[in-house]
Amino acid sequence: MKIVLFTETYLPFINGVVTHVVALKDGLEKLGHTVLVVTACPSAKQHHIKDNILYCPSRLSKKIYNYGLATPFSRERLKILQEFNPDVIHIHSEFGIGLSGAFIAKNLQVPMVYTLHTMYDEYLYYISKPIFVPMLKKMSHRYVRYLADKASALTGPSQKVQEYFDLCGANKSVNIIPNPVELDLFNPSNLDMEKSKKIRDKYNILDDEILISFCGRLGKEKSVDVLLNYWSKQVKKEDKFKLMILGEGPCLEELKQQAKQLGIDNIVIFVGRVEHNELPSYYGACQLYITASLSDTNSISMKEAMATGLPVIHIVDPLNKGQVIDGVNGYIYHDDKEMYQILVDYKNMSEEEKKIIKKSVIESVKIYGSEAIAEYLEKIYYEVTTEKEEELAI
Repeated sequence: MKIVLFTETYLPFINGVVTHVVALKDGLEKLGHTVLVVTACPSAKQHHIKDNILYCPSRLSKKIYNYGLATPFSRERLKILQEFNPDVIHIHSEFGIGLSGAFIAKNLQVPMVYTLHTMYDEYLYYISKPIFVPMLKKMSHRYVRYLADKASALTGPSQKVQEYFDLCGANKSVNIIPNPVELDLFNPSNLDMEKSKKIRDKYNILDDEILISFCGRLGKEKSVDVLLNYWSKQVKKEDKFKLMILGEGPCLEELKQQAKQLGIDNIVIFVGRVEHNELPSYYGACQLYITASLSDTNSISMKEAMATGLPVIHIVDPLNKGQVIDGVNGYIYHDDKEMYQILVDYKNMSEEEKKIIKKSVIESVKIYGSEAIAEYLEKIYYEVTTEKEEELAI
């Protein structure tokens, strides 16, 4: 099949959507399909294809992490896609590029699959003053519903996506397909433990200290502020627990200041941006992964950490139930006291018990490899193309 993936951001940018699309492209190509990625590129002066990626001219958006925003209408883009002659179009964003995919799918009369990666109600504060958020919510719901109505199939990484589509008024069921993980990159046997040791030395992590990581874009929706508040209430320096926060974002300086005001800046480490291929070494330096976020649909960063063997300490999240199973690949907490008790219990485990839970964690993410995810989507692609052929034949 010829498949086109529309995504607002792509390499060298790194975020959950990019990681998802890269792995999906890789998996589909391994299955023998021809894949073209269409993305916005602020540095592109004209549309051009390189390495099966169509780069579209766009404007830089400083409000949205310096990503490019492209116009949804382009004759040149349409002409290129006509020549490519796709069997299916799969959109992974809702802005200019995503809308462009919807228009082109309609023009070429090919089926469109729509994957929702982001619950936009959590992100409107990036672009609007609080007074306008209720109005923007209504507008964004109508917009998402419009794209859902145009799609032949909907997919998303967790049950949260179904809830969000229902909230938007889209009367369609969602195919729940978990986010993929680059299992080879994060395979524990491929970790450079010498690099991991240097990371611990760089940040003065003693051999008997337990290092717990969080990785993600540091925005309000990630609830790192909640994590810091919990940490300040329970964790003391003599406990020998340290929290390492990987990533950057609009709240980075605010979070650093919060840690300082709470008096925990000596046991909380802000690393900043880490290149994706360096993440395994950072996870190799840690023993646990923790999150207080309720905005994630199926956190790729969390699963990458799990692929290296880190048990996850996850705040209770009913709509993501089953991703972290207590005692199997991590632990669930409700409040600061339960979070702290989990840390203490892990610290008191024997080395053999820690090895057992690590092995269980690694096994739990093996179903999230790129080829497995591609196979899930492949079935959907075949279904929607068959339905489209029957529709056009009538």
